[in-house]
Formats: sequence, structure tokens, C-alpha cells
Amino acid sequence: MSEKSELIVIYADGACKGNPGPGGWGAWISMGEHSKELCGGEPVTTNNRMELTAVIRALQALKRACHVRIYTDSVYVQKGMTEWIDGWKKRGWRTADKKPVKNDDLWQALDAIAQQHTIEWLWVKGHAGDPGNERADALANQGVAQVMHG
Repeated sequence: MSEKSELIVIYADGACKGNPGPGGWGAWISMGEHSKELCGGEPVTTNNRMELTAVIRALQALKRACHVRIYTDSVYVQKGMTEWIDGWKKRGWRTADKKPVKNDDLWQALDAIAQQHTIEWLWVKGHAGDPGNERADALANQGVAQVMHG
């Protein structure tokens, strides 16, 4: 990382009312004194799909290759990107027991965009008072509300 490249911090979260059910995603992106909030939702989805979508949308919002620190309360997202994805790719998007990887459309999209950046994937305990995670959670719930109430 060069002296000039700034660290981007992303807190991403997903929410679902029922699983499957109406869902939302939220991301809070910060760089120095600047920050940006993103959220959205889908009428019928799962929590894991919303967790993945939050990270994808946050990375899509970055205009150039960056050093990014992503905080997620989803072990699924964190372990997926740090432990499982290489094996999935080697096996043609199949799990170790030869089953198709769930949400492979989103995993492939995330893999493609993640390769444009230098990323640290960090797990944070959800609903434990971490300000960034609480903000992302509120945004994800705002995304659910938009879907449910128009």
C-alpha cells in the first residue's frame, strides 16, 4: 500500500423478515472524514443473499482500486471470501460434497469485484454495540422497510 492510498472502511449488513421473505441490505462506507450510506432491498430473498448484496453494492460504489477493510457480522461472507471460495472455484462452484454452491451468482459477482481491490475481510459480532455495524444494520432495516412499505 503506497503512502497516498487511503483506507476505505466498509460496514455491510443484511436483514430479512422471514427467511425467505422481504429483505434489505445496508452499507456504510467511510474514508477519512467522508462517508456514504447505501441501502436497498428485495421483496423475496434470504438473509445470506442480502449480506452478500451489501458488500457487492458497497464495492461497486468505489470509483477506483482501493485498500478496503470490510466489516461484516456474517461468518458466511467472511469465511466464504477468506476460506471457501478458492475451493469452490477449483471445483466449478461446487462444495466439497459436490453440491452446487448456494448463491453462486452473488459469490461470482463478489469475487469479480473483490479482485479489483486489496481487501481485509473482518468479522464483527452483530448487535454488540459496534457503531459501524449498528449503522449498517439500521440501513439494512431501512432497505427492508422500503420494500415492505413502498
